[in-house]
Amino acid sequence: MSDASEVLIEKLGAKGDGIARTAVGDCFVAGALPGERWSITSSGETRRLSASPDRATPPCPHFGTCGGCMAQHMSERLYLDWKHQIVRDAFLHRGIDAEINPVRPMPLRSRRRAFLGVQRNGGDVLIGFREEGQHALVDIAGCLLLDPAIMAAIPQLKVMAKIAMPGNSSGRLVVTKTGTGLDVAFDNGHKLLEPDERAALAKLAEAARIARLVVAGDTIVVRADPRIALGDAEVDVPPSLFLQAVPEAERHMIGLVVDALPKKAKRVADLFSGLGTFTFPLASKVHVAAFDSDRRAIAVLEAAARRATGLKPIDARVRDLFREPLSPKELEPFDAVVLDPPRAGAAQQTERLARSKVPVVIAVSCAPATLARDARTLVDAGYKMGHVTPIDQFIYSPHIEAVTVFRR
Repeated sequence: MSDASEVLIEKLGAKGDGIARTAVGDCFVAGALPGERWSITSSGETRRLSASPDRATPPCPHFGTCGGCMAQHMSERLYLDWKHQIVRDAFLHRGIDAEINPVRPMPLRSRRRAFLGVQRNGGDVLIGFREEGQHALVDIAGCLLLDPAIMAAIPQLKVMAKIAMPGNSSGRLVVTKTGTGLDVAFDNGHKLLEPDERAALAKLAEAARIARLVVAGDTIVVRADPRIALGDAEVDVPPSLFLQAVPEAERHMIGLVVDALPKKAKRVADLFSGLGTFTFPLASKVHVAAFDSDRRAIAVLEAAARRATGLKPIDARVRDLFREPLSPKELEPFDAVVLDPPRAGAAQQTERLARSKVPVVIAVSCAPATLARDARTLVDAGYKMGHVTPIDQFIYSPHIEAVTVFRR
């Protein structure tokens, strides 16, 4: 006799699983969609019994094994509704009935940076993403997310890996498309390269027109300094420093941030500034003080500011805003604050902002849950929150960017 029970999927969870309500609590079913019936055994085996009209054929042959995407089986309507609901639910969890704008979708094949696994087995090389929840590497023949320039370079990168990687080993490969070409960095398990191997890698990089090739932190060749444009500045792109994943998403965020500036603003603080994603576009209009804990990011920002022309003054400062947030007194000179923290949010800094007189706080976040938590702090302190704009920078994943503005 079968121990399987039948459940009805009622909604999608924050990670894309279908959720069924049962007598013993919510049941999460991977790959299930609302309206579908599924069979579930006591050992956790699942089988779909009916299909939702919103079930789509995944466009990528790697879907289901590659861990890079989780939502290719949804129709476009359901997918965007799910992303919208993730943001809405995060705010509702904090007691905020936020006005959420429609999700701004991003184009496929637009991701300019890839963190790829690389594995060498003798003369064979695999480059791709890990299987969902596994260590096994899926060798990608194509990817719907990555910029075509990155995908076109994969065959050449496999040839380079045969030289850069030890005989039977695995490591990581970071590839970034910049305005001057691809920036490629192998983490090869610290294999010591011989002079002839370095020369061979340099020759291959030249032939592939790679801007810079780095192996285990050692620069092999630089054809052109890898740079991107941020506002009116050309900014260096170190391989390991944070960079917005999709240029079009970055443009949307910059537009929302700059448009939210008070009309008479003269001085703005850019907190968690990184390389200057918002610093330089803001500096076309106002004096900017940029703060970040990463000395390398601040050094890059300062170098780009020195090269740029036609900008208002930029003061760049190294400061760990988690350990030493700006105090209400230090915040007094600013007409607005831009807040773009990591996924953990900015609880300590937000508490200081809540006690400050800053008239406008522009919040950017890749984690709706921590954005909503910090929003609760500001709203409770008397700020009025505007519409929230979700931007689908992380296509086919449970992650989404969001921008909102708080005004006194």
